[in-house]
Amino acid sequence: MTLHQQTAPQTRRDRGLDALKRIDGQGGEAVVNALADIAPDFADMLLEFPFGDIYTREGLDLRSREVATIAALAAMGTATPQLKVHMQAGLNVGLSREEIVEICMQMAVYAGFPAALNALFAAKEVFAEAA
Repeated sequence: MTLHQQTAPQTRRDRGLDALKRIDGQGGEAVVNALADIAPDFADMLLEFPFGDIYTREGLDLRSREVATIAALAAMGTATPQLKVHMQAGLNVGLSREEIVEICMQMAVYAGFPAALNALFAAKEVFAEAA
């Protein structure tokens, strides 16, 4: 490339797609594709804000971001499908099964035993699918 040639800056959507592929792989793509026929604008928002803006920020690596995300979703106790996607993402970015189990157990202290139990059973399903 010469000095006069420049590549176009990556858009928020492009950054989001790249991050989604690195983090969630096919699971994330399936979520975006599932939204295409009902809420394509929401699919774009999902790519642009969390993945294009937040996940690509400096300050935390992807592994740390997934620890925080798994903990938050587990504590909510109402987002099992998203929790499973992010548990798989955690595995994708270097978390071990043992670390994911410990994150779930830690939630018993702050979110209660029911939330921790739900998260542990979600982890069990994710691990079985990954085997």
